[in-house]
Amino acid sequence: MIGTLIGAIVVGLIVGALARLVMPGKQNIGMIMTIVLGAIGSFLGTWVSYKLGYSNQNGGFKIIPFLVGIVFAVILIAGYLGITGRRGAKTR
Repeated sequence: MIGTLIGAIVVGLIVGALARLVMPGKQNIGMIMTIVLGAIGSFLGTWVSYKLGYSNQNGGFKIIPFLVGIVFAVILIAGYLGITGRRGAKTR
């Protein structure tokens, strides 16, 4: 149980960080929210990949769900920034 939770946090951090690297511009978003949105994106990416018929016959690293998870994390981060507004953005 604890190992699964730590694994989800690590994967969420990696997916969230990669999603933020792919996104243009600066995102004012904290580390905790990056991990949370990355973990949700990773979960959604895996779920959607398998629902669309992906199966990993080799048992190795699952690259397709990982990449789809990054796409979902980018969408979630963009949505989060759209809802909360770009904090720290200077307006004239």
